Amino acid sequence: MEQPGRGAAESTPEMGDVAWAQKDGGPPKILAAGSAPGESGVSILKVLSQGGAHLSATPQRHLVWFTSAARIACRMGGRTLRHEAPWGSLAICHAGVDCDADTEESIGSIIVAIDPRHFALAAAENSSLEAQLMERLSGQDQALLKLARTLTLESANGYPNGALFWNGVANGFIDGLLARHTSELQHRRRGMLDKDVLRQLRDYVIAHVDESIDVEALAKIAGQSPFHFSRVFARAVGMTPHRYVVHLRLQRAIELVRDGRSGLAEIAVRTGFADQSHLSRWVRRVHGVSLTQLSA
Repeated sequence: MEQPGRGAAESTPEMGDVAWAQKDGGPPKILAAGSAPGESGVSILKVLSQGGAHLSATPQRHLVWFTSAARIACRMGGRTLRHEAPWGSLAICHAGVDCDADTEESIGSIIVAIDPRHFALAAAENSSLEAQLMERLSGQDQALLKLARTLTLESANGYPNGALFWNGVANGFIDGLLARHTSELQHRRRGMLDKDVLRQLRDYVIAHVDESIDVEALAKIAGQSPFHFSRVFARAVGMTPHRYVVHLRLQRAIELVRDGRSGLAEIAVRTGFADQSHLSRWVRRVHGVSLTQLSA
């Protein structure tokens, strides 16, 4: 088939190298794009392409693509498929994998982009350290599509339900991918972090959450040098050991805030933050809201 002219859609920067053009060579109409404040690791892009479209990408993030009904030719990592995609058809492109798609018909698309580091963290927290996202040229998942449409509506309307609602839906989307679109590694890679070791590390941090915790102590639990441990941990969990400690401190702090029986300054001390201001900055950075909004 004759490919439409190529051009770059004004997609969100987090999606990486994604080029998208209509048949006339111009960019598609963007109906929604972006992510709520905070570090959900999930962003959305909804576009409408008139008269045909061409997409080409080597994404920095995992891309989950939903389309309206159309005849589509797609390629991903050397595999190709030409098919009549039904409404809501699903494709999954793994970060770093070349993919492209062509159609001679008008098509509406929703792309959910997921930071691989957040996906790795979610897998670790679900005791699925060895879970690998499966690439798909086609498929159906109505539950994921419903969540994607919710994210699209939030983005298009300026996030009326706030960052916490967005984060909850985004987490649900990642959990759905983990539950239905992953497989375990056939062969365990040398130097991978063991899930039993990760559980020991988590238990240690929680037990000492109000204390100073250094990488050396965590590496000792894992039976590795601090340098090797830091590399293995970041590759498996999607963040450095230090950031993982902060992640667990925040989880505990949020539990205490919502419990409502302790003051914010006391909570900061009890969860290892320097003071209330330090805790507030991390909450704003990660969750996109203030400490008081957490308890609302």
